[in-house]
Amino acid sequence: MSSLLAHLRGRNVENAEPVSFFEFWPGWLFYTPIVAYWLALGVRYRDMGLPTAANPLIATGGLCGESKSSILDMAGPFAKGFIAPYVILDTDRDDLNRAEAAMKAADITCPVVVKPDVGCNGTGVKLARTRADLEQILQEYPRGVRLMLQRLIRWEHEAGLFYIRHAGEKQGRITSVTYKDVPVLLGDGESTVAELLDRDPRTKLLPHIYRPRLADRLDDVPAPGEGLPLVFTGNHCKGSVFRNGAADITPELTAVLDRIMQDIPEFHFGRVDVKFRSPDALRRGEDFEIIEINGVGSEATHIWDARTSLREAYAAQFHHYGEAFRIGAENRKRGWKSTPLPAGFRLWFEQRRLLRSYPLND
Repeated sequence: MSSLLAHLRGRNVENAEPVSFFEFWPGWLFYTPIVAYWLALGVRYRDMGLPTAANPLIATGGLCGESKSSILDMAGPFAKGFIAPYVILDTDRDDLNRAEAAMKAADITCPVVVKPDVGCNGTGVKLARTRADLEQILQEYPRGVRLMLQRLIRWEHEAGLFYIRHAGEKQGRITSVTYKDVPVLLGDGESTVAELLDRDPRTKLLPHIYRPRLADRLDDVPAPGEGLPLVFTGNHCKGSVFRNGAADITPELTAVLDRIMQDIPEFHFGRVDVKFRSPDALRRGEDFEIIEINGVGSEATHIWDARTSLREAYAAQFHHYGEAFRIGAENRKRGWKSTPLPAGFRLWFEQRRLLRSYPLND
């Protein structure tokens, strides 16, 4: 058994294959039917950007170009108690001293997660374990970029919880839970990192994802049993392994998450990324912290579980985007407006420009 699959099976993952046949299709291929469905709904509702009204107080409803911190800043006192503390830094001059002053005021110390305030898919996310790390990492970003520095959550487990609440509903619901496993290579004391990557059924299929982050370690020989995490960010396209956790949606977890999300004004649709102590605690709605909250541009990421069929993946996508249009229509009746297409495209192009400028994520 490969080192990576051994690690994952140690977490009770029983995928028959290391990846699904569509898991790493080019984006244009996988998303073409979804774009067609979006266009059809836009014609039906007479507004191509109607989902941007689903979360009307967030720029584009969280479809693109939104500020991560601006969403978290809207949280009321109950919701804030679940959000990992963070500060904002605009890169310019004297970044390290300004960052340390802001962190001290917020009672945050290293290690911290450094992430672009405008971004997606974990692009540019870095971990600063020490002051020296923080100084080096801040230099890697271009000037004039807004960053979030967030206290590292020590709990090992990470999940994405998709939340939907229609305008007239008293309580929202969780429609998807995705567990995010960090793949780990286990050394044998003889093979190099490059050889371990080439031997593993998953990593050998995805060298463009895993090798760049390990470029300076490819010739190392890990000791027997030594674990080498392959990625830090919990993003599928950056190499994390996703598992469908729908069986763990409980009334207790739903009640707590609903109370949190209703403490964020006019939030109706999106994914909440959390770290948590244990699956049992999460099912009870206990011992979890929020990393970030994503709007209508987010996915129900359980579709990237290798056990998910293509039909199931599209069914989930169509359902969720259909809900975004329905909620947008409800909010339109309440007087909210969608983002005009020219403004939306400007933010999308600006986000793409920023993404190209960020350093390689950890």
